[in-house]
Amino acid sequence: MAFSSAGPVHRSTVTGRRGMIASGHPLASLAGLRMLMQGGNAIDAAVATAAALNVVEPYMSGMGGVGYMQIYNAETREHQILDYVGLTPQAADLKLYDNPAKQDRGPLSPLVPGACGGWLEALRRYGRLDRARVFAPAIEYAEQGFALTVKNAFFTESNVADLLKYPTGAATYLLQGKAPLPGQVLRQPDLARTFRLVAEGGPEVFYRGEIGQSMIRYMEETGGLLSAADLEAFAPAWLDPMHITYRGYRVFVPPLPCQAIQYLLTLKILEGFEIGALGHNSAEALHLFLEAAKLSGADRIAFAAMPDPPLAGLLAPEYAAQRRGLIGRRAQPGQTERFNPRTLPDEHLAGDPRAWEQAKGKSECTTHFSAIDAEGNAVAVTQSLGSGFGSAMVAPGTGVALNNFMRWFDLEPDSPNAIGPAKKNEMCMSPTQVWDDQGLRLLIGTPGSYGILQTTPQMIMNVLDHGMNVQGAIEAPRVKTTTGLNVDAETRIPAAVLADLEGRGHQLNRLSEWSYVVGGGQGIMVDPETGSFMGGADPRRDGYALGW
Repeated sequence: MAFSSAGPVHRSTVTGRRGMIASGHPLASLAGLRMLMQGGNAIDAAVATAAALNVVEPYMSGMGGVGYMQIYNAETREHQILDYVGLTPQAADLKLYDNPAKQDRGPLSPLVPGACGGWLEALRRYGRLDRARVFAPAIEYAEQGFALTVKNAFFTESNVADLLKYPTGAATYLLQGKAPLPGQVLRQPDLARTFRLVAEGGPEVFYRGEIGQSMIRYMEETGGLLSAADLEAFAPAWLDPMHITYRGYRVFVPPLPCQAIQYLLTLKILEGFEIGALGHNSAEALHLFLEAAKLSGADRIAFAAMPDPPLAGLLAPEYAAQRRGLIGRRAQPGQTERFNPRTLPDEHLAGDPRAWEQAKGKSECTTHFSAIDAEGNAVAVTQSLGSGFGSAMVAPGTGVALNNFMRWFDLEPDSPNAIGPAKKNEMCMSPTQVWDDQGLRLLIGTPGSYGILQTTPQMIMNVLDHGMNVQGAIEAPRVKTTTGLNVDAETRIPAAVLADLEGRGHQLNRLSEWSYVVGGGQGIMVDPETGSFMGGADPRRDGYALGW
């Protein structure tokens, strides 16, 4: 997989040999690059980037959020997933959520915050620099302030109404009760102090000390469910990634209940078609992708959150072939997001992977960033607060916005992903690494809620099927199917192709030419011959790649 110029690019592609960072904001990428230039490794750079994003993209992710970090350690050749997705509070009960709004914002909406513990665990196991140095850029940005971008102002403006419901959220992110304008400076002194405390005291101060106590007092005062016992019980987990092969490459993702299983299934279904020969974003290629996404979405909804899912059957080639055979010339309805007990006429439904599993046994709403260093250490991270600014609640005196990932659970009692106590949820965030027999070739990921599960495979196919470099693969126009026959489509796709899709029964929602609705990918490619890096970042948001 050599670097390619296939496909026009809006931005020039960043290259480097000593290290590369691609993240959702230029100041965050700079924070990571500073660690590399100070002798740190990719893990140090990734955590510095994560902390800086807490400051400069405060609506996307932060200490009070959750996420996955996929790490390859070159020295030990360990390939691990660090899962820092917190559980539901032990007091969580479906009966408490008689109004869906209660899981969306406010004191009943947070999971146990996991990001702070995850960052510190990554540094403990693989980092080279001390915590104070790694958090220094974030402390500078929070204390001295940073000038807001157009996208900063846009995302803040869309959350003003919810922030105003909670005084601490409004006081932290709004100026005189209004969203700041581009160019205005946002300072977060409480968050700077929290970073200093964490640098000095480690996870203890966050989960059992001063910061944690502030969060729990706030929850008690506002009727929240999070308790001291919930915080004390939290521990990030080291897991083995799961993977498939696609076109001879291995695609690694976090294991279940991560929803990445959906796009692994999508890729396995599409592997039976000559996608490259069909042409990039041709009507036939897009039709096949949309139908495969509906089939894999139905399977993910049915099986991903089960206690003992039929994983071997889901990933069996024979099962992919069976599902592939259901794709016809016409679009069929599907549901690719949440569990719904009411099916649509002719809807693509979940299959029965257990039969293939048994046969096999007998015969054999988020940010993404990536970092790599000259030694070959590589990190792909996706993390989130849930909605913009999460619960819209900031623990007093801490600057820490609490997530609202209770919204990711279903309110249908029959759903395997229904709300319950101390429960792991089905999580859309899914950082990806793509390898061949010689080594790492691609780090890739995106924000975008359920759209992550469709944007990610499109970017992967742009590289592996269509020969694009990483910037071109990220920029290329995208589609996303949601419910029924509905499809979101960027209008850089030719009008004739969109009309052809409508002729096949797809009901199109024409987006702008560049729409954040279909994600904001960041990625890094590694040249197999020279070992050089090529970084790509999405102009749909504030993404920037920096290398040296």
